[in-house]
Amino acid sequence: MAHITERENYLMLSRGEVPHWVPKMTYGYDKSGRYPAATGMVACSVIPRQRPEPGKPFKDFWGIEYTPTEETGNAALPTPGKFILKDIRKWHEVVKAPDLSDVNWELTCKRDLDNLTFDRNETALTFGTHVGYFQLLMNFMGFTEGLCAMYEEPEYVKEFMEYLCDFFTTITENVIDYYKPDILNCTDDMATANDPFVSVEMYRELVKPYHARQMNVGADRGIPVAMHNCGRCEEYIQDWMDFGVKYWDPAQYMNDLVAVKENFWKKYNFSIVGGYDLHYPANHPSVTEESVREEVRRLIDTLAPGGGYVFAGGALGAIGDKDVERVNGWIFDEVDTYGRNFYNK
Repeated sequence: MAHITERENYLMLSRGEVPHWVPKMTYGYDKSGRYPAATGMVACSVIPRQRPEPGKPFKDFWGIEYTPTEETGNAALPTPGKFILKDIRKWHEVVKAPDLSDVNWELTCKRDLDNLTFDRNETALTFGTHVGYFQLLMNFMGFTEGLCAMYEEPEYVKEFMEYLCDFFTTITENVIDYYKPDILNCTDDMATANDPFVSVEMYRELVKPYHARQMNVGADRGIPVAMHNCGRCEEYIQDWMDFGVKYWDPAQYMNDLVAVKENFWKKYNFSIVGGYDLHYPANHPSVTEESVREEVRRLIDTLAPGGGYVFAGGALGAIGDKDVERVNGWIFDEVDTYGRNFYNK
């Protein structure tokens, strides 16, 4: 058999093909280096980004303040009590996108590709621009005011979303033919562990049109879309089919993943990426090597038959935490042994 790369194996799923082995998305958890990651991100340098330091607040280019925490591996959330948009009716006084009129797109994209830290022949190139239209509204306003705005002032929310979409879609349209990504990423965390934040009807009215407009830049070129949406959000999946979504990460355990695969894999070439949740801190007594490996095997046995599944998940914690590194070592070693040979059994 000719050499198949992680990239090629991963992209087989978007065409409805059974891969040669269970692909994995690592989110940076896997430090073994035994195999390249199946997919990696390219960041557009037109969008200013700051590398966070644990506990040190910083502002993004919109002016939203975030505070990262050591316990979450340096992940950052908007600083409580410092939301900068108080009244959605005055969004245009606060929300100011950078001017893109003088950008040299060809030079920018060349520089971005030159700065990649992975071999795109081995690893699929994924391109995304932001944390999500819904999530940005919450970041500007906080959940209380943001959700109230969606209910009380939907027309102003649409204006706000349209403005953001104009900005991000302009970037996508200008870079996509230079990057030539394998995957276009759509991110929007719109659910808790129990339920979506908003109804399907409200999603269709106030968020989906902007997901679709930006993602169709890729879908119209035949580029598969990956949807990043945490929590129990399976109600939205049917709507994602309208703008080319082929991968859903992280598809978390609180969704009925067996039913999702049954309903969407063969009909839409739609793959579940995830399913693994540790439930406990990495240093919890119940987290043993055998229990971790057994859960990896159970997930693969349940979700991988016939294709349509990518392993994703791992232990979270402070960067350099030895318990976290040890548990993730067990997880990805089991994926690389059991999952690597799964379709050869």
